[in-house]
Amino acid sequence: MDSKGTKSNNVTWFNGYITRGDREEVHGHKGAAIWFTGLSASGKSTIAHLVEKELHRRGCSTYVLDGDNVRHGLCSNLTFSSEDRGENIRRISEMVKLFVDAGIIVLTAFISPYRKDRQKVRSLFSEGKFLEIHVDCPSEVCATRDQKGIYEKAKAGIVKEFTGISAPYEPPEGPDLVIHSYKESAAEAAKRVITLIEQYKIV
Repeated sequence: MDSKGTKSNNVTWFNGYITRGDREEVHGHKGAAIWFTGLSASGKSTIAHLVEKELHRRGCSTYVLDGDNVRHGLCSNLTFSSEDRGENIRRISEMVKLFVDAGIIVLTAFISPYRKDRQKVRSLFSEGKFLEIHVDCPSEVCATRDQKGIYEKAKAGIVKEFTGISAPYEPPEGPDLVIHSYKESAAEAAKRVITLIEQYKIV
Protein backbone atom coordinates (compact mmCIF):
# COMPACT_ATOMS: atom_id res chain seq x y z
CA MET A 1 0.00 0.00 0.00
CA ASP A 2 1.25 3.52 -0.76
CA SER A 3 0.85 6.61 1.44
CA LYS A 4 -2.67 7.11 0.08
CA GLY A 5 -3.75 3.61 1.03
CA THR A 6 -3.98 2.28 -2.52
CA LYS A 7 -2.42 -0.98 -3.62
CA SER A 8 1.11 -0.58 -4.93
CA ASN A 9 2.06 -1.97 -8.34
CA ASN A 10 5.69 -2.62 -7.42
CA VAL A 11 5.04 -5.61 -5.15
CA THR A 12 6.04 -8.93 -6.69
CA TRP A 13 6.11 -12.48 -5.33
CA PHE A 14 9.64 -13.81 -4.81
CA ASN A 15 10.20 -17.53 -5.21
CA GLY A 16 13.01 -18.75 -2.99
CA TYR A 17 15.60 -21.39 -3.73
CA ILE A 18 13.83 -24.13 -1.75
CA THR A 19 10.63 -25.56 -3.23
CA ARG A 20 7.58 -26.98 -1.50
CA GLY A 21 8.72 -30.41 -2.66
CA ASP A 22 12.07 -29.88 -0.96
CA ARG A 23 10.33 -29.01 2.30
CA GLU A 24 7.93 -31.94 2.02
CA GLU A 25 10.89 -34.28 1.53
CA VAL A 26 12.37 -33.09 4.82
CA HIS A 27 9.03 -33.49 6.63
CA GLY A 28 8.41 -36.90 5.12
CA HIS A 29 4.85 -36.05 4.06
CA LYS A 30 2.86 -33.62 1.91
CA GLY A 31 1.76 -30.18 3.05
CA ALA A 32 -2.03 -29.87 3.17
CA ALA A 33 -4.95 -27.96 4.66
CA ILE A 34 -7.53 -29.97 6.60
CA TRP A 35 -10.45 -27.54 6.92
CA PHE A 36 -13.07 -28.34 9.57
CA THR A 37 -16.31 -26.35 9.29
CA GLY A 38 -19.43 -26.48 11.45
CA LEU A 39 -21.40 -24.73 14.15
CA SER A 40 -19.89 -23.51 17.39
CA ALA A 41 -19.50 -26.44 19.84
CA SER A 42 -20.03 -28.99 17.06
CA GLY A 43 -16.71 -30.63 17.94
CA LYS A 44 -14.40 -29.13 15.29
CA SER A 45 -11.54 -28.21 17.61
CA THR A 46 -11.66 -31.44 19.61
CA ILE A 47 -11.50 -33.59 16.47
CA ALA A 48 -8.80 -31.41 14.88
CA HIS A 49 -6.59 -31.72 17.96
CA LEU A 50 -7.10 -35.49 18.14
CA VAL A 51 -6.08 -35.78 14.49
CA GLU A 52 -3.03 -33.62 15.16
CA LYS A 53 -2.09 -35.79 18.14
CA GLU A 54 -2.09 -38.93 15.97
CA LEU A 55 -0.18 -37.23 13.14
CA HIS A 56 2.37 -35.92 15.66
CA ARG A 57 2.76 -39.46 17.02
CA ARG A 58 3.67 -40.50 13.49
CA GLY A 59 6.32 -37.81 13.28
CA CYS A 60 4.39 -35.37 11.09
CA SER A 61 4.84 -31.58 11.18
CA THR A 62 1.44 -30.15 12.07
CA TYR A 63 -0.36 -27.11 13.45
CA VAL A 64 -3.95 -26.45 14.52
CA LEU A 65 -5.47 -23.03 13.86
CA ASP A 66 -8.48 -22.39 16.10
CA GLY A 67 -11.09 -19.69 15.52
CA ASP A 68 -10.92 -18.08 18.97
CA ASN A 69 -7.12 -18.12 19.04
CA VAL A 70 -6.81 -16.36 15.68
CA ARG A 71 -9.25 -13.67 16.78
CA HIS A 72 -6.93 -12.85 19.68
CA GLY A 73 -4.27 -11.60 17.28
CA LEU A 74 -4.38 -11.71 13.49
CA CYS A 75 -8.11 -10.94 13.31
CA SER A 76 -8.62 -9.10 16.61
CA ASN A 77 -9.96 -6.00 14.84
CA LEU A 78 -12.79 -7.85 13.09
CA THR A 79 -16.44 -8.11 14.13
CA PHE A 80 -18.88 -10.93 13.36
CA SER A 81 -20.65 -9.13 10.53
CA SER A 82 -20.90 -11.08 7.26
CA GLU A 83 -18.27 -8.77 5.71
CA ASP A 84 -15.82 -9.21 8.57
CA ARG A 85 -16.42 -12.95 8.67
CA GLY A 86 -15.37 -13.03 5.02
CA GLU A 87 -12.25 -11.00 5.79
CA ASN A 88 -11.50 -13.28 8.73
CA ILE A 89 -11.50 -16.33 6.46
CA ARG A 90 -9.52 -14.49 3.76
CA ARG A 91 -6.71 -13.67 6.19
CA ILE A 92 -6.71 -17.19 7.58
CA SER A 93 -6.65 -18.76 4.12
CA GLU A 94 -3.58 -16.76 3.12
CA MET A 95 -1.85 -17.85 6.33
CA VAL A 96 -2.85 -21.48 5.75
CA LYS A 97 -1.48 -21.27 2.21
CA LEU A 98 1.93 -20.32 3.64
CA PHE A 99 1.81 -23.21 6.11
CA VAL A 100 1.06 -25.66 3.29
CA ASP A 101 3.86 -24.19 1.17
CA ALA A 102 6.15 -24.86 4.12
CA GLY A 103 5.18 -28.53 3.88
CA ILE A 104 3.11 -28.55 7.06
CA ILE A 105 -0.23 -30.27 7.63
CA VAL A 106 -2.38 -27.47 9.01
CA LEU A 107 -5.73 -28.28 10.57
CA THR A 108 -8.22 -25.44 10.90
CA ALA A 109 -11.27 -25.26 13.16
CA PHE A 110 -13.39 -22.32 12.02
CA ILE A 111 -17.14 -22.01 11.72
CA SER A 112 -16.58 -20.46 8.27
CA PRO A 113 -20.35 -20.25 7.69
CA TYR A 114 -20.47 -19.10 4.05
CA ARG A 115 -19.94 -21.39 1.06
CA LYS A 116 -18.47 -18.63 -1.10
CA ASP A 117 -15.74 -17.98 1.46
CA ARG A 118 -14.86 -21.68 1.74
CA GLN A 119 -14.86 -22.02 -2.05
CA LYS A 120 -12.39 -19.14 -2.26
CA VAL A 121 -10.14 -20.96 0.19
CA ARG A 122 -10.34 -24.19 -1.82
CA SER A 123 -9.40 -22.29 -4.99
CA LEU A 124 -6.02 -21.40 -3.46
CA PHE A 125 -4.93 -25.04 -3.38
CA SER A 126 -4.23 -27.74 -5.92
CA GLU A 127 -6.17 -31.01 -5.95
CA GLY A 128 -5.64 -33.06 -2.80
CA LYS A 129 -4.05 -30.20 -0.85
CA PHE A 130 -7.33 -28.97 0.67
CA LEU A 131 -9.77 -31.30 2.40
CA GLU A 132 -13.06 -29.82 3.59
CA ILE A 133 -14.63 -31.65 6.53
CA HIS A 134 -18.16 -30.80 7.62
CA VAL A 135 -18.68 -31.45 11.33
CA ASP A 136 -22.46 -31.73 11.31
CA CYS A 137 -24.34 -31.26 14.56
CA PRO A 138 -27.81 -29.76 15.22
CA SER A 139 -27.74 -26.39 16.97
CA GLU A 140 -29.85 -27.73 19.84
CA VAL A 141 -27.22 -30.40 20.51
CA CYS A 142 -24.40 -27.86 20.22
CA ALA A 143 -26.20 -25.69 22.77
CA THR A 144 -26.10 -28.50 25.33
CA ARG A 145 -22.32 -28.73 24.91
CA ASP A 146 -21.72 -25.00 25.10
CA GLN A 147 -19.67 -24.36 28.23
CA LYS A 148 -19.39 -20.64 27.47
CA GLY A 149 -23.13 -20.04 27.56
CA ILE A 150 -23.04 -18.24 24.22
CA TYR A 151 -26.04 -20.06 22.76
CA GLU A 152 -28.23 -18.90 25.65
CA LYS A 153 -26.96 -15.36 25.25
CA ALA A 154 -27.62 -15.53 21.51
CA LYS A 155 -31.18 -16.77 22.08
CA ALA A 156 -31.69 -13.92 24.54
CA GLY A 157 -30.43 -11.41 21.98
CA ILE A 158 -27.39 -10.48 24.08
CA VAL A 159 -24.93 -11.90 21.53
CA LYS A 160 -25.69 -10.64 18.04
CA GLU A 161 -25.02 -12.31 14.67
CA PHE A 162 -24.42 -15.74 16.20
CA THR A 163 -24.20 -18.54 13.64
CA GLY A 164 -27.04 -21.02 13.91
CA ILE A 165 -29.23 -18.68 15.92
CA SER A 166 -29.26 -15.15 14.51
CA ALA A 167 -26.87 -15.65 11.58
CA PRO A 168 -26.94 -18.31 8.86
CA TYR A 169 -24.76 -21.35 8.38
CA GLU A 170 -24.46 -22.71 4.85
CA PRO A 171 -23.39 -26.37 4.99
CA PRO A 172 -20.93 -27.58 2.35
CA GLU A 173 -22.53 -29.05 -0.78
CA GLY A 174 -19.64 -31.36 -1.63
CA PRO A 175 -17.33 -31.80 1.37
CA ASP A 176 -14.57 -34.38 1.31
CA LEU A 177 -15.95 -35.88 4.52
CA VAL A 178 -19.05 -35.44 6.70
CA ILE A 179 -18.80 -36.16 10.41
CA HIS A 180 -22.07 -36.47 12.35
CA SER A 181 -20.61 -35.53 15.71
CA TYR A 182 -23.92 -36.10 17.49
CA LYS A 183 -23.81 -39.76 16.43
CA GLU A 184 -20.12 -40.66 16.63
CA SER A 185 -17.41 -39.96 19.17
CA ALA A 186 -14.60 -37.50 18.56
CA ALA A 187 -12.12 -40.41 18.66
CA GLU A 188 -14.06 -42.30 15.97
CA ALA A 189 -14.30 -39.15 13.85
CA ALA A 190 -10.57 -38.51 14.16
CA LYS A 191 -9.84 -42.02 12.86
CA ARG A 192 -12.01 -41.34 9.81
CA VAL A 193 -10.11 -38.10 9.14
CA ILE A 194 -6.79 -39.93 9.39
CA THR A 195 -8.09 -42.49 6.88
CA LEU A 196 -9.07 -39.67 4.51
CA ILE A 197 -5.61 -38.10 4.83
CA GLU A 198 -4.06 -41.48 4.01
CA GLN A 199 -6.35 -41.94 1.01
CA TYR A 200 -5.09 -38.66 -0.43
CA LYS A 201 -1.52 -39.84 0.21
CA ILE A 202 -0.71 -36.80 2.32
CA VAL A 203 1.00 -39.14 4.80
